[in-house]
Amino acid sequence: MEVNDGVKRASLADGRRFIKVPDLLARLSRLAAARARPGRGAAERAARLISSLPFPLSADAAARPNPYAGRIMEPMPLPSFPPATPPWEPTRREGPLADLLDPRTYRTALYVGLSLPVGGLVFALLTSGLLTGVVTLFLLIGVPLLLATLWLVPALADVQRWLAGLLGVRFSRRTPPAVFAGVLPWLRATLADGMTYRALMFHLLQFPLAVLSWLVLGTLLAASLAALTVPWWNVTVPVTWNGGRVVFAGTALLGVMLAGAGGLLVTAGVLNLLGRVWAWLAFALLAVGRAEASAQREVVALRRAAGRVALGDDLEATLADLAGQARAASTARAVALVAPDGTRHAASVTSGAFLEHPALRGVVASPPPGGADVGYVEGGCLLATLPVVAGGTGGGTLRALYLPGTAPGQEELAFLLSIADHAGTALHAAELIRRASEKAGEQERARLARELHDSVAQALYGITLGAKTARATLERDAERTRASLDYTIRLAEGGVSEMKALLFSLRPDALEEGGLVAALTQNAHALEARHGLTVHASLKVEPPLTPAAQAAAYRVAQEALHNTVKHARATAVWLGVRQEGTRVLVEVRDDGRGFDPAALRGGTLGQRSMRERAQGVGGTLTVQSTPGKGTVVTLTLPAAEQTATPQATAPERDEVGA
Repeated sequence: MEVNDGVKRASLADGRRFIKVPDLLARLSRLAAARARPGRGAAERAARLISSLPFPLSADAAARPNPYAGRIMEPMPLPSFPPATPPWEPTRREGPLADLLDPRTYRTALYVGLSLPVGGLVFALLTSGLLTGVVTLFLLIGVPLLLATLWLVPALADVQRWLAGLLGVRFSRRTPPAVFAGVLPWLRATLADGMTYRALMFHLLQFPLAVLSWLVLGTLLAASLAALTVPWWNVTVPVTWNGGRVVFAGTALLGVMLAGAGGLLVTAGVLNLLGRVWAWLAFALLAVGRAEASAQREVVALRRAAGRVALGDDLEATLADLAGQARAASTARAVALVAPDGTRHAASVTSGAFLEHPALRGVVASPPPGGADVGYVEGGCLLATLPVVAGGTGGGTLRALYLPGTAPGQEELAFLLSIADHAGTALHAAELIRRASEKAGEQERARLARELHDSVAQALYGITLGAKTARATLERDAERTRASLDYTIRLAEGGVSEMKALLFSLRPDALEEGGLVAALTQNAHALEARHGLTVHASLKVEPPLTPAAQAAAYRVAQEALHNTVKHARATAVWLGVRQEGTRVLVEVRDDGRGFDPAALRGGTLGQRSMRERAQGVGGTLTVQSTPGKGTVVTLTLPAAEQTATPQATAPERDEVGA
């Protein structure tokens, strides 16, 4: 939809002419009416209307029969908000006893009977609450009373809707009440809702109308019953007139009784008439308006669509859900999301026959951003085409197919354009994720190449050199040969440790399978083999940690060990893991040159990263250091509630490489 000076316009199929949507719908309606009216001049009227449309439409296409006419098409199971079932029309029965034999007459009598006490109670609650709140407004109690009275208006309206079911009026379930962050937002929303004032009007009209209904029906019923019981009170209750007693006998008695029977029939007819008045009053004041019902459907669909786009990780399922939301909340019979090359991403239809409609596939010219092409297609159906923009580029189109005689309004086209925007966002997000995955894969491959070059490749080179030296000195110098073989074995063991440490860093599940102790042991072995450090490990049993805490502990310890080599210039490192009550402590200490913590108020980037990892799993990190006296990094983590049976590991050793 293009917005120009606040007026929404739909650009049409040829892309050159524009027409306001209301004018388009009016012309299409007249065209449908002209086709429906038989007789002389019908073809000429249809031809004139076709020529006035701003898009090409042949008379043959307009006259083609609808292939889907007469088929029952059920909507998708999305929460529906129809305004209400209109009040019932009286059943046309034959004979004078039609009203007395209609069961709805007695349900109406029950409703009218309840209307006076219910209306009186509601009227009393609202008026007393309002008056008392106004009188006590200068006190603290006045404001809560007024707020409570306002809250009663929609709450009592729900009771009135339930009672209106006796009259045959069925109201749809409204949207769940919104959750407000305070009294003022609720007050603003309630006062801005037109339903509040319509419900208040119904409450105020109910009591006087109930009194009038009771008076009319009570008078008619009393007169009818009095006439029917004339044989009883003619004998037991004497009636005097001008000093003489009035006695009904013979024909007069029969006439009065017949008048009473006729009065009952009249009472039943008046009761049904009043029931229709009550029903239409409830329908007019308590039903959700059709525009509001459509808006509620669209709001629900857009809310679900936004959540699906934000949380959905499956592009195909996300697009299918968007198509379903658009179809269920609109008057379209089919909605499809089509790629720029004409292939269909997803579709939602009310009937399988629509899936084969040629308008829902193939390449078409995409409207400009914010526009909507509306035109007739095969079968006399109307097709609305809207652009899907993905990251500033064309992402295809959203196509909505309507049955002949049905056309989208401005609000519906705006809603479909919003769904198209959501689809474009989903496509753009999927493309960004794909690019990020490719870039992450390239970075990971580069890191793996560096790791292999710095560790395993160097170890293999040293092993080759040691083996050649041993072979050259095998016959001349046995001691030198033995030293070369020992050197080769140490390099091989170091290479194995390097490879295992690399596997732990590449496979997160390896840490969960092998455990924290095994991972730290391999890391310590690799540290010794690569840098010649002496690592004193105190790794007795596997600590009770959650998988997330276990991963955080490994990464923090790995970073701390890396810092001892990169910054501390240490010759020895002490690595320990122990449990103290409900806490698990991981400690890394070195004998390096240390540093002054006061000089680094915010800490280094590595320290901030380690601290964030610790805080992410509910732990803390402390770094203690003194220049010339080394550094101690202590990670404190909460122990898991359900601790597994500790598994014994390798016995504690003073040196990992021993």
